[in-house]
Amino acid sequence: MLTPVWNYVDALVSSAAKQDALTAARHRAFIAPRLLGSFVALACLPIYLAIRGVPGILEFGVLAWLVTPILSVYYLSRTGRYEAAHILSSLSLTGVTMLVALHSGGISSFAAIWLVVPPLEAALAASRRVLITAAVISLATAAALSLLGIAGLLPSPVMTEATHGALAALGLVSAVLYATGIGLGAGSLARTGVQLLHDEENRYRLLARNMTDVIVRHGNAGSVLFISPAAEMLFGVSANELARHGLFERVHVADRPAYLTALADAATLGEERSLEFRIQRDAGANRPRQFVWVEMRCRPLDRSGGTTHEVVAVLRDINERKSQEHAFEAAHSQSERASAAKSRFIATMSHELRTPLNAVIGFSEIMMNSSPELGTTRRMEYSRLINASGQHLLSVVNGILDASKIETGNFAFAPEPFAPGPEIESCAGLLALKAREAGVDLKMRLGRDLPEITADRRAFHQILINLISNAVKFTPRGGHVTVGAACEGQRLNLSVEDTGVGICEADLARVGEAFFQASASYDRRYEGTGLGLSIVKGLVKLHGGDIDIWSRLGEGTRVKVRLPLEQATQKANDPVKLVNDGPQEFPLAAKNWMKKSA
Repeated sequence: MLTPVWNYVDALVSSAAKQDALTAARHRAFIAPRLLGSFVALACLPIYLAIRGVPGILEFGVLAWLVTPILSVYYLSRTGRYEAAHILSSLSLTGVTMLVALHSGGISSFAAIWLVVPPLEAALAASRRVLITAAVISLATAAALSLLGIAGLLPSPVMTEATHGALAALGLVSAVLYATGIGLGAGSLARTGVQLLHDEENRYRLLARNMTDVIVRHGNAGSVLFISPAAEMLFGVSANELARHGLFERVHVADRPAYLTALADAATLGEERSLEFRIQRDAGANRPRQFVWVEMRCRPLDRSGGTTHEVVAVLRDINERKSQEHAFEAAHSQSERASAAKSRFIATMSHELRTPLNAVIGFSEIMMNSSPELGTTRRMEYSRLINASGQHLLSVVNGILDASKIETGNFAFAPEPFAPGPEIESCAGLLALKAREAGVDLKMRLGRDLPEITADRRAFHQILINLISNAVKFTPRGGHVTVGAACEGQRLNLSVEDTGVGICEADLARVGEAFFQASASYDRRYEGTGLGLSIVKGLVKLHGGDIDIWSRLGEGTRVKVRLPLEQATQKANDPVKLVNDGPQEFPLAAKNWMKKSA
């Protein structure tokens, strides 16, 4: 039955007040008791007049006051000025109270008690200014009635005893009803406030529990005063463990200065700060702890004009983004290395192919265009030069093909048992003539009773020939090259040591990378494609072995290859990268090896 009434009350609420639920509730608490009270009083007016008869001047004034609450409600509905409406209501109530009190005994009148109602009514406004204004009006009215009574200026009572009793009864009933209305309004406001607070808490609790970002409230020195439940998912621990300085203790040591600086700047300078840092995450009971990247955006806590040093920060997990950035950087670096390798390949091939091709074309043209008088000796010399250039071209092409086969996993890997000693002597014998022509002394140092090894015989030959050929090529006249072999446990150790030019420390880490040479100019002193060591490295990996290299500029180079005696676990069809992937891909255990060798 009251639904139409409440709908009408809601319709009277100002549109500006409807935007906020609590403000709208205050407006309804102001409108409903005044509107309903005035309508009930006006509805009872005919009954009163029928019993009382024609009203007097005082009764007429009281009855006229019943319209003023309706006017204040109209004013509030039209303007939305809540505080002004309360002050108007206090003035009208104080005015009718003073009117009745003037004609019924002044300050000692039964109506004087109504002067306490305006301040109580104003308390519902939740405005200190309205409350003080209502209290001042009530006190001023009480003071005026007292002064008039002391001065003897009060008008003579015009009411009979019966009239006085009727007005007293009416005043009592109306006061009770009015107080009831105030109480109902206060209760409604209290319930509305509690419900709004509960709804707001539920809303923020819902946001806090379902947000993946972590909200942190920092106090002095970065201590954590509040942290949202999402922290448990990000850090792997409960929010209680992150309180106070628990969060700071999980920040990576290297990132702590920047972390505290960002919080301090936000607190003291009042500026927003953004920072990316690492923080420890507990992965589980049986899993090691790990550091993940997070992004923090912090700003000073808004205290509506008040001074505060508290900071609100939002933490977001960016570990996946950081991984993608690192992957992009790695891909970019790999692309740059590939581009550099392509440039080195072009530079190397342009030299290695152009020189012998020029010799082949040049001497063949001489032989075709020369007169028959060209002597046999000269023809033989030209033929020998053409053959040597062709052999060099074939060696270059074979090196490129072997490197490609190893890298793509198409190298024909056929392990078989054989004695390594005769094979090593055979490879050294093949290069003995080249060493004598270069003025290099080639020595052998083989261990006794070398056991059989299961390996690819052709790959074994190629490893030794490439190593010995490089050592002879880079050793100046008068130097020496030593080829050694010994057995250590289940591995065969091959070593090739020279007293050549050596390799500088900057180039040592890149030795073994395809097409890389310490000297990359077009007019290099030493010929070669730079594929020799890379092919050796790939063949050694196919056998499941490893290679170490030590060198010092001007003192020579020592290369040590360790091959397992049994067949390697590396499959023949597995690709082997011939690019330089970092120091761990090409170990340089020089010092330990030198100590063992000594």
